[in-house]
Amino acid sequence: MESSRNDSSAVRVVPVVASDGARGELQLVGEPRLGRWLYWLPAMGVPARHYLPLAETLAAQGIAVALHEWRGIGSSNRRAGWRQDWGYRVLLHEDLPAGLAAVQAAWPDAAGWLGGHSLGGQLACVYAGLQPQAVAGLVLVASGAPYWKNFRWPWLIGAAYAVAPWLAATCGHFPGRRIGFGGNEARGVIRDWARSGRTGRYAAEGMGGLDAHMAAFAGPLLALRMRDDWLGPAASLRWLLHKLPQASTACHLLTPQDLHGPADHFSWMKNPEPVAVRVAAALRAAGEGSAPGP
Repeated sequence: MESSRNDSSAVRVVPVVASDGARGELQLVGEPRLGRWLYWLPAMGVPARHYLPLAETLAAQGIAVALHEWRGIGSSNRRAGWRQDWGYRVLLHEDLPAGLAAVQAAWPDAAGWLGGHSLGGQLACVYAGLQPQAVAGLVLVASGAPYWKNFRWPWLIGAAYAVAPWLAATCGHFPGRRIGFGGNEARGVIRDWARSGRTGRYAAEGMGGLDAHMAAFAGPLLALRMRDDWLGPAASLRWLLHKLPQASTACHLLTPQDLHGPADHFSWMKNPEPVAVRVAAALRAAGEGSAPGP
């Protein structure tokens, strides 16, 4: 299926089937005219379609984008519940490889970057550590590690990491839509996420510790932080970047003046051009052998 607003931002919807039979749709936006594509991981609970404005803006600048759909969200045929549970291991070992294989088949002659928003940025970093040769570079937007000590109200955040797994275990899934945080998430995802929030270290059930793997990534990395983002403060981003010491990192702070609107965790999605311009510039510079940056 294909639709478009213009020739440079044509959208192709590609079905993706993980090895365990889970299905979802991958949205391919544009063509890699500059020899670069970006595989984008959404924030927790956010359907892929909400990033179409970002993808279309990047496509207009020659950067093709593939929008990943998290299991349990949007086009996914799975929904978290008593009979359906999964954690980071499934997302990293089943779903991401299936989606990336589909993109590599569609755009075999271009270099693939991995990027994401919030939790998507975190898992992009984790995957790049596990498969460093498969990722040409990383892009993080409004992201950072969830370690409770790095937030303005640390004890409140720490309490949330204790309550969230209990709530998910009680309901059969985490009722994010009902409480206004995230989506309806699987119990395993919430356990893995809350563990990283409590300990400051990344680990997953069935995989063990992941921090040591993250240290292996040595490619370019662009991190864009929103000035008024209480969900992604400076200390949170620093904690995440500290886990990738070999990366060639460029960090940039975006203000309301830069964004022509609020500089918080989600508002940039409504007018993504300022973010897209900086991301496209970083990918172009990396292709020319320069350091990433706007």
